[in-house]
Amino acid sequence: MKVELCHISKSFGNVRANHDISMTVEAGSVYGILGENGAGKSTLSKILSGFITKDSGRILLNGTEVEIKTPADAICAGIGMLHQDPLDFPSLSVLDNFMAGRSILAKQQAKQERRNPVKKANQINRQQLTRELQQLAAAFGFDLHPSDRLENLTVGERQQLEILRLLSLGVQTLILDEPTTGISASQKTALFKAVKQLASEGKSIIFVSHKLEDVEELCDRLMVMRQGEVVGESEIKGRDSAELAASLVDMMFGREMALPAKHEGKLEESEIALSIHDLLIEGDRLSLQLDKLTVKSGEIIGLAGLEGNGQQLLLLACAGLLKPKTGTIRIGDLDMTHRPYRQFLKAGIAYLPADRLQDGLIRGLSIQEHFMLRQASSISQSGIFINWSETRQVTHQAIEKFNIRGKPASKVERLSGGNQQRTQISLLPDYLNLLLMEQPTRGLDIESSLWIWKQMMERCEKGMMIFFISSDLDEILQYSDRILVFSGGKVSQPMDAKNLSVDRLGQAIGGKFE
Repeated sequence: MKVELCHISKSFGNVRANHDISMTVEAGSVYGILGENGAGKSTLSKILSGFITKDSGRILLNGTEVEIKTPADAICAGIGMLHQDPLDFPSLSVLDNFMAGRSILAKQQAKQERRNPVKKANQINRQQLTRELQQLAAAFGFDLHPSDRLENLTVGERQQLEILRLLSLGVQTLILDEPTTGISASQKTALFKAVKQLASEGKSIIFVSHKLEDVEELCDRLMVMRQGEVVGESEIKGRDSAELAASLVDMMFGREMALPAKHEGKLEESEIALSIHDLLIEGDRLSLQLDKLTVKSGEIIGLAGLEGNGQQLLLLACAGLLKPKTGTIRIGDLDMTHRPYRQFLKAGIAYLPADRLQDGLIRGLSIQEHFMLRQASSISQSGIFINWSETRQVTHQAIEKFNIRGKPASKVERLSGGNQQRTQISLLPDYLNLLLMEQPTRGLDIESSLWIWKQMMERCEKGMMIFFISSDLDEILQYSDRILVFSGGKVSQPMDAKNLSVDRLGQAIGGKFE
């Protein structure tokens, strides 16, 4: 299906999210939309998929203008969107999620065809849908079982299910919003294979991303957005990789990006600041055992492995949020193993979760209110009242220092992913012994990712240690001093990042380590 957007504009108050956007996606092609966080990519995608209504402009499908005001309108028109965080129901089964939206679509279609909507909506056959799910999964090589609980699936598997659900609803244009965020290398390979297969069948794919390598590998043509406007379009096939990357970065940011400098050679002089011995941690799905690990002041340890193999258990234990069954965790000479969480905070240990809005920040609260809560956490030292004047001043200073694109009164859920992460980092104490990070740059553009690591490197220069989880192997190799690989609750010996390649690290993640 050919998709044309003509002069699309959308504003939220004084913020121009999209301004005069036009693009054409041919049937059987993969069209990329590239841009930094807050460039307007997601807004444009949500307009096309019915989650947001446009202020002006036209949408044409195969040359015919259509009005899309709801997601049901989009589905009826043959347009579906895979969100960065799948919109599904974790407490339900795979089959129940596969069925989601079917009754609403039936009512919409019945209304358009002037049929009895109740009768049409009730015609759902679970056995028939089970067979359809199994056939679709087999066609794409997805390993999904109808009776499995969705909460037990990885992000990549949930994405696979959502793609199949949309295809079963008759989608001819599929929008993928940052689909490679938080999935494994093998799941990314399966996803790209499925996308290419869909394009070969004549479907149009819109691939929204900030990752140059993904766009280069998958897309036929792309559009670059910056601050809500189109700054350029480019063909992908046949372009020199280095020249293309430089051109796209220049369009996205207007300048070159430099990698943060690593602290080469300084670790040899550092003292051991953290030690772990005979640690056994029991989780809901597996147990993690780590015999011995010593970490020097200023060292960065990357935790690699498929999601759910024990990396998060180690971070939670080191943060004081999960008590190990046996073993010890020491910061310097201080045994932290069975101390309460507040003692870990006093020891200079902080945790930066992957889900910023669920675990890190609080929906409905402004940036200033988050700083108010931080001030209230030390209320015993400052009295029983909040000093709002001081809080406003601290908030303004943090917004300026950490380059947060928002105002003190901005609700955190209205910030882009990069600015949510900047807000999380701005709330960290000035001095830390150990920072534990889950997916620190998940869903972030190049500029935001480099900025975050620059801040982390500067802290490490002052002696802070880092444990971080990332599904991006390049990120693990780029910033780690040593790497631990997790597989089924087992942990490898620490490996020097300088002696590893992406291929060798991938093999280790697959279980080929001693």
